[in-house]
Amino acid sequence: MPPLDNDNHRLRRRRHDGGGGGGGGGGGGGDVVEGGADDQEDHEGGGGGGDGPEFAVRYRMGEEVGRGEFGVTRRCEEAATGAALACKTISKGRLRGRTAAEDVRREVDIMRRLPAHPNVVRLRGAYEDADAVHLVMELCQGGELFDRIVARGHYSERAAAAVANTIVQVVQHCHKHGVIHRDLKPENFLFADKSEDSALKVIDFGLSVFFKPGERFTEVVGSPYYMAPEVLKRNYGPEVDVWSAGVILYILLCGVPPFWAETDEGIAQAIIRSVIDFEREPWPKVSENAKDLVRRMLDPNPYTRLTAKEVLEHPWLKNANMAPNISLGEAVRDRLKQFSAMNKFKKKVLRVVAKNLPVEEVANIKQMFHMMDTDKNGNLTLEELKEGLQNIGQPVTEPDVQMLLEAADTDGNGTLDCEEFVTVSVHLKKIGSEEHLTKAFEFFDKDGSGFIEMEELREALVEGDLGPNDQVIREIISDVDKDKDGRISYHEFELMMKAGSDWRNASRQYSRAVLNTLSRKLFKDGSTLHQG
Repeated sequence: MPPLDNDNHRLRRRRHDGGGGGGGGGGGGGDVVEGGADDQEDHEGGGGGGDGPEFAVRYRMGEEVGRGEFGVTRRCEEAATGAALACKTISKGRLRGRTAAEDVRREVDIMRRLPAHPNVVRLRGAYEDADAVHLVMELCQGGELFDRIVARGHYSERAAAAVANTIVQVVQHCHKHGVIHRDLKPENFLFADKSEDSALKVIDFGLSVFFKPGERFTEVVGSPYYMAPEVLKRNYGPEVDVWSAGVILYILLCGVPPFWAETDEGIAQAIIRSVIDFEREPWPKVSENAKDLVRRMLDPNPYTRLTAKEVLEHPWLKNANMAPNISLGEAVRDRLKQFSAMNKFKKKVLRVVAKNLPVEEVANIKQMFHMMDTDKNGNLTLEELKEGLQNIGQPVTEPDVQMLLEAADTDGNGTLDCEEFVTVSVHLKKIGSEEHLTKAFEFFDKDGSGFIEMEELREALVEGDLGPNDQVIREIISDVDKDKDGRISYHEFELMMKAGSDWRNASRQYSRAVLNTLSRKLFKDGSTLHQG
């Protein structure tokens, strides 16, 4: 597949043979934003496209509503109709290398070719200028899946069944039309609006791929909590989506992922072992039908795992409106909130570290920036950052440099200015400098007792959207508090900050690199690669 054209910076599109089923590869073709109208007529899928000037005339940009790996999503308005839409603007500065550009190209192609479905966000158009690709799609304003669950006062098996039914219908739709999603997770589903009966829609096809019956894939992609064992074994097909949907169902029913560990390798090994815990609360009061479906969706053998069609025919989903309507309890709702809250705690710690950097240290960091900025244009590229870190005796692998750059690149232009570089330095030093961690710990330990206690953590996290939910605070302390004395010591705090990467925020490039390395390590002799 051709890379970005160096002469005119146009993103080239791969064309696929055949109809809506996707399928085989093809040669290079027109630009990514061309040819959409025919697809729309044939398949009622994605919309048309055009160039940058046309985009600027047709749409008025509004406020930012989200920020992802490659760019920024903003609310936009169609000038002719006043319709409220969303626009994902993908900076070409971030499309480094063949893989990233191919992901975006394929995402547009898949969204265009998939026939319309009430639970798949619709692409309205794709546009391109010298600096970015703009994907215009319907606007979903109802919030994330877990946030809706947490906000509800009553949460039951019946509610979980309704969500699972929607997700598996999306999987069936994708598979019927020759697409493997490969990255099903709660964050990729949004509600269309805030109404109680709002449609739940899948919004991201960035890792999806066309497939033919019997075709197997070897690239390790996805988000580890939701990744099927055969992905790590580098021999998989569409069955991986059913596994991911099964993981989501498990979380919906109990509030925590089925396969979890402190380290990247530990998560991978837990997935390979595929031992499912049905002992913890609330599993004893969950129906046997629900547990049976979870077991069969999380079957480690992809050849005996249920297909999407079989999942929808399972008694628990087929009679979803008959599933028990008894509350699964506050614990499940609180776990779902805590599942995302821990990361916010870590981010708060990093902000504290950044705010408390001494003036002279900030000056040193800025001096380092100017030394690394070899072309003196006021911005660091990935290559300059990697080479600069090597030169100052802090070599960092390319995936880690990539993740650092993405974490700090707040304006989404694919480079770092001086202020953003200060943030990168905090990320680097959070592991290396005990002094910084000590200062952050002291910020939370208001009474100087040497421990972060529940009331202190509550006060520190009142800001923003964490909220002073006592159960969430207790869950955070429980996760970090290794000796179970009800408080967080400095040692426990340090372990938390040095723990493995947070997969909910790790980029696709980072995840790909780390997971492929892990896969090779776990299956280095190749003996398990072709087992069912």
